[in-house]
Amino acid sequence: MRVFLDANVLFSASNSHSNIARLLDLLMEKGAAVTSDFALEEARRNVELKRPDWTGSFRHLATRIEVLASVTFELTVPLADKDAPILCTAIQAGCQALATGDKRHFGHLYGHTVAGVQIVSLLQLAEMLTADNNS
Repeated sequence: MRVFLDANVLFSASNSHSNIARLLDLLMEKGAAVTSDFALEEARRNVELKRPDWTGSFRHLATRIEVLASVTFELTVPLADKDAPILCTAIQAGCQALATGDKRHFGHLYGHTVAGVQIVSLLQLAEMLTADNNS
């Protein structure tokens, strides 16, 4: 499974002792974690500003993720201009899912599939990976 990670997921997973970090470990065992330069930079800024003690863990995490150049094109769903590059890059990268904790901007798309990419919360991602483990 190829999963695109939004900046807020990268930020949270930078706490190496968190459940989200463990979830990403499981994802990387089973498939691939992908993000964009745009999302990675946003996460880096937030880690340095809000949780500087996580910086080392963030840097290590960044080495384990495929980082792609952001792209933008017209989408068939409503999305804020600042969030469009996230979904566009996930589509361009051929990801099966886009994992995000951004309910305000992506919540209306949770569970929906756009151009082959299912938008999922972290709970939904965990359920997908667990269901895949039990198959």
